[in-house]
Amino acid sequence: MSAQVDETCQPEQHQLLPSTVVDTSPEPRQTLFARFLRAANQNRGSRKGPLPEEMEKALAILATQPNASAGLVRLGDKRILLSDCEQAFVMYAKHGHSLVALFDPVGPQHLWPELLEKFMATARGQGCRPVFYQVSKAFLPHAFDSGLRPYKLGEQAVVDLTRFDLKGGAWLKLRRSINRAERDGLEFSMLPAEQVPEVIDELLSVSHAWLASHNASEKGFSLGTFDLAYVKACPVAIIRMEGRIVAFANILEAGQHGDAFIDLMRHIPDTHRGMMDLLFVRIMEHMKARGFRTLNLGMAPLAGLADHHYAPLWNRLGREIFEFGERFYNFRGVQAFKSKFDPVWQPRYLVVSGRGLPLTSIFDVTMLIGGGLRGILRR
Repeated sequence: MSAQVDETCQPEQHQLLPSTVVDTSPEPRQTLFARFLRAANQNRGSRKGPLPEEMEKALAILATQPNASAGLVRLGDKRILLSDCEQAFVMYAKHGHSLVALFDPVGPQHLWPELLEKFMATARGQGCRPVFYQVSKAFLPHAFDSGLRPYKLGEQAVVDLTRFDLKGGAWLKLRRSINRAERDGLEFSMLPAEQVPEVIDELLSVSHAWLASHNASEKGFSLGTFDLAYVKACPVAIIRMEGRIVAFANILEAGQHGDAFIDLMRHIPDTHRGMMDLLFVRIMEHMKARGFRTLNLGMAPLAGLADHHYAPLWNRLGREIFEFGERFYNFRGVQAFKSKFDPVWQPRYLVVSGRGLPLTSIFDVTMLIGGGLRGILRR
């Protein structure tokens, strides 16, 4: 059965993946692919971040709201759309014919409908398709009211720190892992933001080693990158072995000590099997002691998609990718690692306008995260 492509904004042929382009012209295939490469990367040079005054207002809103992952606005790689009252905002970026908003609107929920309509008007004013990436269930009623359609992306793992405790038989395996790591000389510490500049060169070295081992380039948009200003702005959890840093993670914090988010994670490959267990458990204990209530471990892509006979085509395609896509992404490994910490799994959605499968929108989001085609092809 063929799927109808989203027609809200007619995509040009260069937006499609190479395998989906049908060559109907006499032009050589190599020339067509070269044109695709140029078109796919053209957005990188024209992508613009927020104005300084917009970032200042966004950070003021950020300090009062409960979702720590919204701190990704600090990367500066996304534009900011403020509500008319300047008490809420949407962060977004453009690729191809998609204007992509990241997460739920940031700010009081009663302002979400206004921001949604403002964002949709902005997108259509630019001849683009409005897209919302990784939104929660709370956003869906507003999306339905505006004629948008949701597609499940996966599930986000959130640990309830108020009840997190390593005591009991259920945690035996994890306790053994971190005890072994500490016996073997691994040491955890949490650096406040003001101390991070003192070790920034070591952190950068670890980051380079991690990227090289994965043959990966820096990502962006919905993922943290090793930007010096960004890393220095947040607390960083580190693991040392024999005095040198071998692993780290930067922590985004929401206002009011509610939620925290583990964002950028890097480590020296093959250091110790229990290293990341130790890093995550000690972060949880530290944030709990500081009064935080939840810790967001990020999303497990394609997790939790229904696969029964009546599941939509989108779910069935997602399940196929989950089952057979391990060559390109460790879907099972990501879900299994986060499951160790007994999180609450919260669904996350892609929301788009138009009919049919949102293949072009997914491609544009992927390009934004990967930083262009070169980044996608590297990993």
